Amino acid sequence: MTRYEPAIDVDALTAIDVHVHIEVDVHGHSSLPPALVEAASTYFSTDGPRPDLDSVAAYYRERRMAAVVFTVDATTRLGHPAISSAEIAEGAARHNDVLIPFGSVDPLQGAAAVDAARRLVEENGVRGFKFHPTVQGFDPSDERYYPLYAAIEELGAVALFHTGQTGIGAGLPGGYGFRLGLSNPMLLDPVAADFPRLQIIMAHPSVPWQDEALAVATHKHNTWIDLSGWSPKYFPAELVRYANSVLKNRVLFGSDFPLLTPDRWIRDAESTALKPDVMPGIMRDNATRLLGLTR
Repeated sequence: MTRYEPAIDVDALTAIDVHVHIEVDVHGHSSLPPALVEAASTYFSTDGPRPDLDSVAAYYRERRMAAVVFTVDATTRLGHPAISSAEIAEGAARHNDVLIPFGSVDPLQGAAAVDAARRLVEENGVRGFKFHPTVQGFDPSDERYYPLYAAIEELGAVALFHTGQTGIGAGLPGGYGFRLGLSNPMLLDPVAADFPRLQIIMAHPSVPWQDEALAVATHKHNTWIDLSGWSPKYFPAELVRYANSVLKNRVLFGSDFPLLTPDRWIRDAESTALKPDVMPGIMRDNATRLLGLTR
């Protein structure tokens, strides 16, 4: 298996999208059980295609963008095999001019998750890890997961956590049993405090806990906010105010592709109060610094 090494010409990019899902693998296997795929499509009012990794690479190459790609490993909680993060990394190695692989491990698997995280970095070259506490069914502040965070910190990888509301499970009985409170960004405050060298991305406008996310990011400078999953025209006013000022160096462009496209995100951002002078950082330069990409 080819180990991923980036070959990205940052100066040639228009943007780096830090939040792109790989939802179908080369074998046609979906990242979620059919019931959740259907419910998510209804919630997001889309039944569009779920492109494979090669198609995602072509899409971003056409736009002169790079993309951070990942899946979510919730094998224990869902009883559904995850898409292989190693295969995602191998695919990103084929498209290392535009793709940056993040891995995903199932925190409920304990020591096995720690071992898997080490292999994904050391053998496959992933640059970070995606977590979805609500879907994976874990409280990120619980110290039983600290060995996993310690390994990620030691490896120099990034930890990206879903925060706020989710459309996954929405409308199903009991929301499929998913607990929204597990994705309150305040649960990441102790993680950021106890692992000060671990770079943590709080994904999405954290509705209904936007103020909590802003408080954590203002206090803990090893935390970042990505702006994925919402059209910019619906961003809370406080999020825009902070992105324009005290957090302008730690806010990141993300789309949530394929559910929200970068084309729509950029179009809708033009009608917001996001300042032109902060947009180069949001769209590309902050992610370049966070991900250690060379200029």
